[in-house]
Amino acid sequence: MARASLRDQILQAGLKVMFHKGYIGSSVRDIAAAAAAPQGSFTNHFRSKEVFARDVLDLYFDHVKTLVAQALGDTSLTPRQRLLRYLDIITARLEADSFARGCLIGDFSLEAAPQSEMLRERLVAIFVEWRAPFAACIAEAQAAGEISDAFTPDDLADFLLSSWEGAILRMKVTRTAEPLERFKQIVFATILKDRT
Repeated sequence: MARASLRDQILQAGLKVMFHKGYIGSSVRDIAAAAAAPQGSFTNHFRSKEVFARDVLDLYFDHVKTLVAQALGDTSLTPRQRLLRYLDIITARLEADSFARGCLIGDFSLEAAPQSEMLRERLVAIFVEWRAPFAACIAEAQAAGEISDAFTPDDLADFLLSSWEGAILRMKVTRTAEPLERFKQIVFATILKDRT
C-alpha cells in the first residue's frame, strides 16, 4: 500500500513557519518539524527551499484571491464600498493575529525577491494578477462617477496595493491598527474620494 503524500501537510506547516521566521530564517528542518514529517519527505516533494517558497506563496495568494473575490464581488455594495470592504476584511484578520503577522506577499517582496530571481519573477506576476480585480472595481467606480478618473484604473489599483503593503509594514512595527486606519482615512478622503 502506497504511503499518503505529505506535500499538502508540509506546505501548510511551511506557510506558518515562513510567516513567523521569514524566507531566510526558515530552514528545511524547521518546516519538516512543524509538519511532523521526516526531512526526506520535504526533499521528495520539493527540489529546493526556493521552489517550496514559491509553492507556499502560491498557496497564500490563492487565499488572498478568495478574500478579494469575497469583497470586490459583493455587488450589493458600490465599487468604492467594495474597495473599503476588502481593506476592512484584511484589517480584521491582521487584528486577530495581534498585528504581529503581515502579508506574505509583502514579506517575500522585501526578503526573498533580492535573494531569488524565481521568487522575484513570481511576485511580479502576483502583483499584476492581484491588481486586475482592483483595477476593474476602480474602473466601475469611475464609470459611475463615484471617484475621479484623473488616473487610470491600473495606476490607482497599483498605488492602492503598494501603499497598503507599506501600511501593513508599519503595522507590524507598531503592532496596532493605527497605520491601517490612517491609510484608509487618507486614501478614501483624497485619491478615492466620493464624488457622488
